[in-house]
Amino acid sequence: MKFEGIMPALVTPLHEDETINCQVLEQLLEHFLREGADGFYIAGATGEGLALRPSERRVLAEESVRIVNHRKPCIIQVASTDFNEAVALAKHAEACGADAISATPPLFFKYDEDDVYHYYKALANAVHIPLMIYYNPAAGFAMNARFAARAFEVDNITAIKWTSPDYHQMMMLKQLTQGEMNIINGPDQMLLMGLNAGADGGIGTTYNFMLDIIRGVYDAFKANDTKEAQRQQNRACRVISELSGYELIPATKAIMESLGFAVGNATFPMKRYNEAEKQALALAIQQARDL
Repeated sequence: MKFEGIMPALVTPLHEDETINCQVLEQLLEHFLREGADGFYIAGATGEGLALRPSERRVLAEESVRIVNHRKPCIIQVASTDFNEAVALAKHAEACGADAISATPPLFFKYDEDDVYHYYKALANAVHIPLMIYYNPAAGFAMNARFAARAFEVDNITAIKWTSPDYHQMMMLKQLTQGEMNIINGPDQMLLMGLNAGADGGIGTTYNFMLDIIRGVYDAFKANDTKEAQRQQNRACRVISELSGYELIPATKAIMESLGFAVGNATFPMKRYNEAEKQALALAIQQARDL
């Protein structure tokens, strides 16, 4: 399976006790399906997967796959500080019908390239569905094209979510794999650059509240309308710049609340904005959209 197009890195709706709000989850997924999302990235950084209890991660995976019901792909992020738990989550995702799993590199401790390669190989070998590597420098492992191309040789490692501004390495990866590795752009503010560098689509946080703008970037690019693609990317960048003084995940959830989706707060101890801060943020985002 090749992943293409625009895929929200879905926020996870939570109750106050940090259990999954399945009713709001269904509202979100149905909304994005109507708005033209090409797939969903579940329990990633935006979805707070690493901060959720394993039992809730299972509920999130099960319910997301059930609701979407193969109308579009669901990619479930399964990384954990406990590798055995990551394998269990991967097997669970496969059992409940996910289209792919994804994982960051192993976290916190120092790992060399062989360590990380064997980690991904073991995780991929635990299931029979595709694995999408999730590369984000914030995870602590500096990945390059040569490493990703080596991992691509493992049978069901088929894709990478490239959340790095190093587009030289992305282009090298495309060359090293003869254009066959499925590369998905991560940085929202650089979607157009990623597409020009060879990405097949994008996964992003801000897609939650400006899917129409992001859709505009992608559709114009595919239509070879470079002027319109740049105009829409500029719009996206203006919106994203308004987030610079806020914490990304709590701010995204606050914006979703202002749009009528009761997604709740981010997991403790992430910041919680008061009502005045939420209103100011929502206004700034709307004004940036309207420019």
